[in-house]
Parts: sequence; C-alpha cells; structure tokens
Amino acid sequence: MTELRFIGKSDEGTHINLHDSDGNEFTVRISDALKSSVNQPHLISVPEQEVETISVKEIQRRLRAGELADELARENNISLEKIERFSGPILQERIYIIDQAQQIAIRKEGGRDPVSLLGVVVSRLAPRNVDLSDLSWDTWRLEDGTWTVELHYPNANGHGVAQWNFDPTRRVVVSLDENARWMMGDEPTPRPIVAPGLVYSDSPHPTMRHEETSEPEVPRLAVIREAPDNDAARDGVVARAKVPSWDEIMFGIKPTEDQ
Repeated sequence: MTELRFIGKSDEGTHINLHDSDGNEFTVRISDALKSSVNQPHLISVPEQEVETISVKEIQRRLRAGELADELARENNISLEKIERFSGPILQERIYIIDQAQQIAIRKEGGRDPVSLLGVVVSRLAPRNVDLSDLSWDTWRLEDGTWTVELHYPNANGHGVAQWNFDPTRRVVVSLDENARWMMGDEPTPRPIVAPGLVYSDSPHPTMRHEETSEPEVPRLAVIREAPDNDAARDGVVARAKVPSWDEIMFGIKPTEDQ
C-alpha cells in the first residue's frame, strides 16, 4: 500500500494535494462526506475504574489484624497494588509494636539491669545454638486494643511457636501458651492428679441411677433330725442328723422331715 503525504489545498480550495514517496502528485476532491469524516469528533476511551468494594480504613484495619495483602485483594476483587499503597504505615506500626514488646522488662535482678523479653528469649535459646537470625517475629492487633506477639524459632521438633499478649498502654506482656511460659521461666500449668485406674465422679443424677439388686440368698445348711436305724438304736442313738444334699443347697429345695 502506497503512503501519501498531504501537501496542501488547490488554489480553488476544492481539492487537496498529496504526494507519494516517489514524488508523484495526487489530488482528492473535498467532498461533503470527506468533510464530515474529518470534522467528526473522536471519542476518547476512559479506563474502567475499579468498583470500590472496601474502604481504605477497612483495608488498614484488616492488615493491622494480621490479614495478608494478597488475600484482601483476592477476596475484594481489587488490585494488589492498591492494597500495598495503604499497607506501608500498617507494616511500620506492627514492626514498632514488636520492638516495644521485646523491650518490656520481664525480670529484675538485684544490682543488674532488668532483663527484657528479647533477652529472656535469647538466654533460653542460646544454649541450644539458636541465634537472633533464626528467630521470626509477627504481631496482630486484637479487638480489645491489645496485640498478640508471636515468635517462630527452631527446636528439636523442627519448628516451635510461642505467643504472648502485649498491652502497649499498661506495658505488660503475658504468656499465652506453654512455650511462652517456658521462655519466661514460668511454672507450667498444673494438671489434675488422678490415681491410675480410678475415675472420680459425683453421684449420678437420680434419673441415671440403677436400682440396686440384692445378692441372691445362699441357702443355709439345715440340720434335720431323723429316726435312727436298728443298729443305731442298739448303740443308744436316739436321733441322727441328716445333712441336705447338693441339689437342696444350690436350688433351695426344702428337704422333707420324716415324722
């Protein structure tokens, strides 16, 4: 296809003059259709704007509560770049909270500087060849204004997690699990002592009780006196005791007395 270049209009103003790359000249009559096509305004495409499904305040609140930026973007159908625009201050705030929690004094020893939470953690893990580069800290804000501070560290099982509750206003750190209590040297949570093989419980509800059944009465041995035979009479025996049979004992058959 030959490309033409506009030179100008004819003297009469009824045609336009065009040249190609070889210098050949062409003319095109300025018709009403050409005028209309040239003078028609062009529509400028406007980029489609994202529909606001979540406010900036809500984005920052949920980031502060520990939600991930990519999860927020996916759930609310907005770009990750928009989430990251507002995440910077929140990430800085969370880093600041971790630093504040690490500096809280946990133990005070006479004549020495107070031992901070970070110092307690390092003193516990250092004998196990764990250093600061092996530790990973995270935090998120709770609805009551306090923060959960979480520590990830290597242990014999491969990976350990300890959690504390941190109140920035009162500047208090409280252990939330056994690993955190071990870090701080707290006593483990006591467990109820139960003797092996024994279960202690209150009497059951009356509707759950079974009526006690009495033990079957064992027949007592009854001595029956019977008349002696001739040999016994000659020996001076007046009467002889008769011992019940086994059937009489087991089945309660009443023996008959000889009159």
